[in-house]
Amino acid sequence: MGKYTLTVFSKSGETLLDESFEAATEKEAKALGEKKLEELNYLDTTHRCTNASGKLVLFHR
Repeated sequence: MGKYTLTVFSKSGETLLDESFEAATEKEAKALGEKKLEELNYLDTTHRCTNASGKLVLFHR
């Protein structure tokens, strides 16, 4: 299992969400991140999901 971090930002740069979670693959991490964003109504807000080494798995500006 790898560790991933999902972060959401407001237009002013404020961090709205900064949450870590574990997933078996990058594909699973992307799906879990998108599900969380949908639940919190952040799909259209600037966000990113990175793995422990900083690689982007999911990004929306």
